[in-house]
Amino acid sequence: MFRKVLVANRGEIARRVIQACRELGIRSVVVYSEADAGAPFVREADEAYLLGGAPASESYLNIPRILEVAQRAGAEAIHPGYGFLSENPDFAQACAQAGVVFIGPRPEVIRLLGDKGEAKRAAERAGVPTVPGYNPPHAATPDELLGEAQRLGFPVLLKAVAGGGGKGMRVVESPDAFLEAAESAAREAQNAFGDPRLMLERYLARPRHIEVQILADQHGRVIHLHERECSIQRRCQKIIEESPSPALSPETRAAICDAAVRLAETVGYTNAGTVEFLYEATPDGERFYFLEVNTRLQVEHPVTEMVTGVDLVHWQLRIAADEPLTLETPPQRGHAIEARLYAEDPDNDFAPALGTLLAYAQPHLPGVRFDSGVEEGSVITPHYDPMIAKVIAHAPDRPSAIRRLVSALEQTVALGVRTNQAFLIDLLQHPAFQAGALHTGFLAEHVVSRVDATPPEPVLVALALLEPLTRAQSPRAGASDGGVRFPSPWEQLGRWRVHG
Repeated sequence: MFRKVLVANRGEIARRVIQACRELGIRSVVVYSEADAGAPFVREADEAYLLGGAPASESYLNIPRILEVAQRAGAEAIHPGYGFLSENPDFAQACAQAGVVFIGPRPEVIRLLGDKGEAKRAAERAGVPTVPGYNPPHAATPDELLGEAQRLGFPVLLKAVAGGGGKGMRVVESPDAFLEAAESAAREAQNAFGDPRLMLERYLARPRHIEVQILADQHGRVIHLHERECSIQRRCQKIIEESPSPALSPETRAAICDAAVRLAETVGYTNAGTVEFLYEATPDGERFYFLEVNTRLQVEHPVTEMVTGVDLVHWQLRIAADEPLTLETPPQRGHAIEARLYAEDPDNDFAPALGTLLAYAQPHLPGVRFDSGVEEGSVITPHYDPMIAKVIAHAPDRPSAIRRLVSALEQTVALGVRTNQAFLIDLLQHPAFQAGALHTGFLAEHVVSRVDATPPEPVLVALALLEPLTRAQSPRAGASDGGVRFPSPWEQLGRWRVHG
C-alpha cells in the first residue's frame, strides 16, 4: 500500500479521500488555492501546499505545479477526485512520466472513452446496445449530418463527440432548423472542448438515466456494484440519485450490469468507473442503450456504498497499489437516495448564491450520511461549484428512504446564502416522484415549488419580540407588587433568532 497520497481536488471529495487514506494508514497531502486557505479539507490533511490563486487555471488545473508538489512531498500516488483533472488523459500521462501513480484508468483508456464516437464503437464491439444514429469517424459537414438525420427521422439529437455536461448538444425537431442547430452546436463544442466534431442519434423523448458502478483491477478482473438511477436532472446535471432503480425488472437489471462489465473488459478498464445508459419502457418491452463512461469516481458514489457496504475509495487505492480485486458483487441491501444541497437561488433560475455561510448544522440521524466540504463561516465563491453537501439516506425500502431524506433536509441548517433546500424537499414529496415515474425531462414536465420556506425577516423580528412579551403578561412569581414586567427581547429571546 502507498505511504503517501496527494489529493488533487478540494471540498467534500478531498475530505472523503483524506478519510479513506486515514483508515488505510496512508498519509494524505492536499493542494489548495488562495480561496480555500481556510477550508476544512486543508486542516484535515497531514500536509497541505498552496497551489496559486483562486481561479482553477491557477490552482486545481495547474498540472506542472501539482506534480511539483507531489515530488516535493514525496507522494507516491495522486487521487484526482471528480471534476477538474479527473478525466484528463494528459494529466494521467504526465503522472506516469513523473513516476507517480494516477489513481484511475490508464491514459489511453481515458482518451478512448472521452471520445463519444470511439466509446460508442467500443460498446458496439462489446455487443452493448447503442442508440441508433450516425457516428462518423471523421468531422462530418452540416449537410452530411442533415442527410443522415433525414434518413434517421426527426426529432434527432446532435451531440459533441468530445466533452460532456450538455455542451454541444441540441434537440432538432425538423429539417428546417437543422443546419443552424448544427453550426451552433459545433461552435459551442469548439469553444468548450477545442473539438467541433458532432455525431447524431435518434432522440429519446422520456428516457431514464441509469448508470452502473464498476470496479476493475490490474489483473483483468471486472465486477459491477449494481445500478443507480439519476433521471432527475436540470440542464444535464444530476440532482437526485438513488439505488436500486424503481423501474428495472430483475432481468433488465442483470442485463444492463452485464453489459457494463463486458464493455469494461473490452477496453481494458482499471479502477473505479461508471457506465451510463439511457433506458425506456416501450410496448415491446424494456430497452437500454449505451450513453458514455465516466472514468472516475462519481459524485453520487455514496448511494452505491450504502446499498452494498463497499467502500469505493478504499478499493480505488487498493487497486492502484496493484492489489487483486478479491471482492464479489454483493446483493443490494435496502434503498439509498441522495440529494445535492447547493447554494443557489431557485427564484433566479438556480443561479449560484454567493456569500458567507453564517450558520451550518447537520442533524445526526440513523441511516443518514452527510458528505460536505463546508462549515460555518465558509465562503461560497464564483470560482467553484456551489455545493454545500450531499445528503444520503438509507432505509429498508424506497418510501422509507425518501421520508428519511426529507426529514434530514428539514433539520439541516444552512443560513446566510439562498439554497435549494426547500426545492429539494418539495421535489422529493412530489406525487410523481414518489410514484417512481421518473425521466430526464421530469422537471420540465412537472411544476415543483421553488418558494423558500424561510419567513421574511420582518416576520422573524416580530416573532422574536412577540414570544417574550407573551410570556411576560402574567404576574412574575415573587414580584412584590404583582405587576407585569415586559423584559427586553434581548433578555429573553426564546427560540426565535434573526438569521437563525
